Amino acid sequence: MLHRSSKEGLICITQPKHAWVAGELARAWGNEQFGQFVPTSEVCLAAEQHDIGWLFWEQAPTLNLQTGYPYRFTELPTPVHIEIWSGAKQLAMPLGRYASLLISLHGTGLYERYRGWQNSAESSQIVQKFLDSQYAFQQQLIASLNKDPYYAPYATPEVIKHNQKLVTAWDALSLIVCQKLTDFQQLEQVPTVDGETVLKLTHISDDPHQITISPWPFQVSEVRLVYEGRLLQETFTDETAMRESLTSDRWVTLSSILKPE
Repeated sequence: MLHRSSKEGLICITQPKHAWVAGELARAWGNEQFGQFVPTSEVCLAAEQHDIGWLFWEQAPTLNLQTGYPYRFTELPTPVHIEIWSGAKQLAMPLGRYASLLISLHGTGLYERYRGWQNSAESSQIVQKFLDSQYAFQQQLIASLNKDPYYAPYATPEVIKHNQKLVTAWDALSLIVCQKLTDFQQLEQVPTVDGETVLKLTHISDDPHQITISPWPFQVSEVRLVYEGRLLQETFTDETAMRESLTSDRWVTLSSILKPE
């Protein structure tokens, strides 16, 4: 779950909804500098469903007693986080092999980049078991795709790595948008036609809904995003009460407009 502050209270945005925004970014992506990606539909599907493992947790989010709000995705204990990501491959496989591969790679990539779990022997053991299982799963999928005349050209290490980096970039960009950019932020290691670049995101001070991006990575002159959250106007000490409040009719429709600098 993502948290977004507002004057009315805390807006909670689910992981699948944030992932849907990533899918919208994927579908608008590409120009002379940033190129295209293949297989297009499957990569867009992976972006849109990269947090599919969160579906069950988001139906009954757990309460962080330290904050009085549902756990943010960065606050969850490692065993719970691992359980969520371990279940992702079973949920993703009905979508197809290529999307499942990118979703699995996204999950392992998170633990490869953010290594706070190494501070605990217990967490290290849990995470390493997860990584070993996912690596084996990924190799099985890659072997299967390489035997397929249609998918084999897209199953090379270079193409897979490029597409994995794209999903990572769309995920990060969606997080920035959904959690509300209030100033300036950079997004590094974004794939281009001939390498990588840094995206510079700037909030337009006189319009809270608009963000400028440089260099511009999209096919169209602007990207309009509409997404939903649920408003909490108080903190909680009781998990059931928190869940009931989330399921009440307190939906908030949010919008963001991305434009070239």
